[in-house]
Amino acid sequence: MNSNAPLLVVVDAANVVGSVPDGWWRDRKGAAERLRDRLASDGVQGVDGPVEVVLVVEGAARGVESVAGVRVESAAGSGDDHIVDVVAGAGARPVLVVTADRELRRRVGELGAEVAGPRSVRP
Repeated sequence: MNSNAPLLVVVDAANVVGSVPDGWWRDRKGAAERLRDRLASDGVQGVDGPVEVVLVVEGAARGVESVAGVRVESAAGSGDDHIVDVVAGAGARPVLVVTADRELRRRVGELGAEVAGPRSVRP
């Protein structure tokens, strides 16, 4: 691991937004924007030091804009596949993926990423 690089935090927007039944399905893009804004203001629970946050959106949430502190990437296809590609491209830097998706957790874990559940970014 490259300890000089800031922690890369990759957030599975669809999975995190879907973890709370608050009506997100009526406005998927708006729900992703609210998550983005929460990440920009509150960060990731339990993570100290510099971080780079990447929020991966898909489907109806595509087109959410990046803001200071959160880079938003719209997956052309599967959000999970895009997240795996981001992790694979991180090289030796430390990576934390936020998702509850078991298969995605397995895939990114095989690449050396740590994993946290949705509650680390959403109360």
